[in-house]
Amino acid sequence: MKVIVDDKIPYIKESIQQLAQEVVFLPGRKIEAKDVQDADVLIIRTRTHCNESLLKGSKVRFIATATIGYDHIDLDYCRAHGIAWANAPGCNSSSVAQYIESAFILLQQQGVNLKGKTLGIVGGGNVGRKIIALAQSYGLEVLLNDLPREEVENGEFHSLKELAELADIITFHVPLYTEGRFKTYHLADASFFKSLKKKPIIINTSRGEVIETEALLDAINKDEVSYPIIDVWENEPYINRALLYKTFIGTPHIAGYSADGKANATQMALESCCRFFEIPCNCTIYPPKPTQTVIRGLTVEECLLKIYNPMRDNDLLKVDPTQFEYIRGNYPLRREKKAYSIQIL
Repeated sequence: MKVIVDDKIPYIKESIQQLAQEVVFLPGRKIEAKDVQDADVLIIRTRTHCNESLLKGSKVRFIATATIGYDHIDLDYCRAHGIAWANAPGCNSSSVAQYIESAFILLQQQGVNLKGKTLGIVGGGNVGRKIIALAQSYGLEVLLNDLPREEVENGEFHSLKELAELADIITFHVPLYTEGRFKTYHLADASFFKSLKKKPIIINTSRGEVIETEALLDAINKDEVSYPIIDVWENEPYINRALLYKTFIGTPHIAGYSADGKANATQMALESCCRFFEIPCNCTIYPPKPTQTVIRGLTVEECLLKIYNPMRDNDLLKVDPTQFEYIRGNYPLRREKKAYSIQIL
């Protein structure tokens, strides 16, 4: 079995070499048709677009993406040509929650009182459910929107219109669907921003295309949105610099980039590959231990920012936005708070 692996997928080398006879590591963005012609498996990330131009005439039978999202895989083409695939749902949900919690702390440092405010969560999947628990711990009221459910269930789910009218903060946690009944492409468009009632904080850690860039910029310029927090962008890595410099926090698509989340994704990719080929999967992926396991601070919030402060990533990107892909590809994977013992001084 020959496997092509994105060379930025961590913790995979030893395990995949035990499972396959031939393994080739390549930069995800540079994987081409000639590389996959005689490959049986691709283990990739979002930077590799698995479509006809890549896969036509190849031996590929299985694609594992070590990501939650799978909009970079042409599902129709794979279905028509007998190519199976698997993603890693929920792998980095705790990492995204860590990013959101750090953002909450930074907002509080700016004088934003979260207690009693209303948080609108767009997307009720693995990430959205973790954000509910996080929000409640900060005293936020929660309105949950989930496109497939809002039309058929009452009580728990709310319409996007309700969120636009009632929420003080709106955070997006949906997959990217470019068409169909539950299309999320430009879900937050000009009409969405015109319907806002409370000048909400807007957070996007899902997919850049979920928010229409020019519509968001217009809303910011008209003072209809406050403290925009953007981790994902349209046209990555060639992001809109005007939007970047107007964000409170602007980061290079790394909200889910914890060592814990990456280890989960790698494990899930290997397991899905083993299931498909019906071979034992005797490998367990663990992230490396942090060099400092005890974090001390004056408050819990200060300790949490010592563990991860997204302003570091914000500052790095804003110094030179052309380095978006380099920063993301060479990101020093952080550990989540469960890896530390927090001690208050």
